[in-house]
Amino acid sequence: MNQEAKILVVDDEERIRRLVKMYLEREDYVIEEAEDGEEALQKALNNDYDVILLDLMLPGMDGIEVCKSLREKKATPVIMLTAKGEEANRVEGFETGADDYIVKPFSPREVVLRVKALLRRSSSTKFLHTNTEAKDVIVFPHLTIDNDAHRVTADGKEVPLTPKEYELLLYMSERPDKVFDREQLLKEVWKYEFFGDLRTVDTHVKRLREKLSKVSPEAAAMIATVWGVGYKFEVSND
Repeated sequence: MNQEAKILVVDDEERIRRLVKMYLEREDYVIEEAEDGEEALQKALNNDYDVILLDLMLPGMDGIEVCKSLREKKATPVIMLTAKGEEANRVEGFETGADDYIVKPFSPREVVLRVKALLRRSSSTKFLHTNTEAKDVIVFPHLTIDNDAHRVTADGKEVPLTPKEYELLLYMSERPDKVFDREQLLKEVWKYEFFGDLRTVDTHVKRLREKLSKVSPEAAAMIATVWGVGYKFEVSND
């Protein structure tokens, strides 16, 4: 069932916007466009998009700055569009909260597949299940993960997470006290071919802890660092 997802396509090249828009509209998605960073950020803050396709190299405010500013206010899923040879920028994109990236030149069909995959995982589903009785819920003393609604609460307060932050938390919490190395988390949480930097995992763990810590230091402390190895989701036996 298509929920008529609303997507913002941000690129300074009109032909790319037009091509991506054409393919996404075939899937019955509602498409809006922006041609620079300032316009993109304004639209992203004033509207509730299901996904934002964001070019990294934009005139004026670039994609990194847009994503960084957006993440201070919203957890809207972001797919970064990057050119070959921008690996360092790509890692920086993940560090500022992007959920995925696509390298130019790309196939429009790949864009559609990535958007569909992100929509499936997106926390936006919480808006579609406001009154349903939760069936898939994981409850810890200071943390509750409602997987039906893709909703996380710490000490009774909702914690807004990006899809990737949510997936990382869910994956680890479903396997309490198991130690994961970074390579394993990259493979399991960042599903398809991902040639990124292991720092991506560290950055997402850091962001996850920071968001949880603002609401519940006890919940944040459950994501423990295992020095020299990786991370684990630590459940207190108190």
